[in-house]
Amino acid sequence: MSARHFLSLMDCTPQELTSLIRRGIELKDLRNRGVLYEPLKNRVLGMIFEKASTRTRLSFEAGMIQLGGQAIFLSPRDTQLGRGEPIADSAIVMSRMLDAVMIRTFAHATLTEFAAHSRVPVINGLSDDRHPCQLLADMQTYLEHRGSIQGKTVTWIGDGNNMCNSYIEAAIQFDFQLRVACPEGYEPSASLLAQAGDRVTLLRDPREAVQGAHLVTTDVWASMGQEDEADERMTSFRPYQVTRELLDQAAEDVIFLHCLPAHRGEEISEDLLDDPRSCAWDQAENRLHAQKALLEMLVEPAYHHA
Repeated sequence: MSARHFLSLMDCTPQELTSLIRRGIELKDLRNRGVLYEPLKNRVLGMIFEKASTRTRLSFEAGMIQLGGQAIFLSPRDTQLGRGEPIADSAIVMSRMLDAVMIRTFAHATLTEFAAHSRVPVINGLSDDRHPCQLLADMQTYLEHRGSIQGKTVTWIGDGNNMCNSYIEAAIQFDFQLRVACPEGYEPSASLLAQAGDRVTLLRDPREAVQGAHLVTTDVWASMGQEDEADERMTSFRPYQVTRELLDQAAEDVIFLHCLPAHRGEEISEDLLDDPRSCAWDQAENRLHAQKALLEMLVEPAYHHA
């Protein structure tokens, strides 16, 4: 099984990640200029969704089509990952028919087990532990608007969830300082925090965390599958709403990012996405371009087989 997978940001070297993001910017430019570029003609991406999605599905499906290939969407009703057929068996069969597989799932172990038995690249489209494709888009957005993020200060506010975990990995790989402001009991992965060492600071006070920050970001307070905890989370996270006033405490040239969907009036104030410092729409679009760069890197081009 020599296929190259992308399950977390740690699957690439810092140099590879930087060139992926630069490539994303180039592919975006090609698309904006209407240049046809189809290295993945006749290549097929299988997309397995155990969790619903708007941006992940659109960006991967459109991205494959734009690169000349195709994508097959498998909803939770269409696959029985781990229910009927063992994950390993699914991986063996699917990877004989497809050129790559993107999985959006709950348990990260589903991904690692699938990848272990797949002969084609497996991409993490989101798991309960990590969301690395979103970080490629976030890093591309920062680079486009402000240049290199190396040595800058990034503030994560809210739940120490999969996005927060991927931000910790990004701090290691892209060499920036990360401050995480979260309520007690909602901390990110302890092993990742240990791995990051002094690159990451854990704080309770969001105002303290955003002082002088160059990038501020957050996420919904209750993710899919956490609906039963929603009320309790509302109470814990209320002091962690990101507002225009909070952003005023950050650096003059701060940008705000949100991986969307956003719940206005909860983790962000009603008007925050309309603030000129918010780059959330560019960030959402960049899922397409960053993932095209990733697909181009991982999936063997058709002309290799001509």
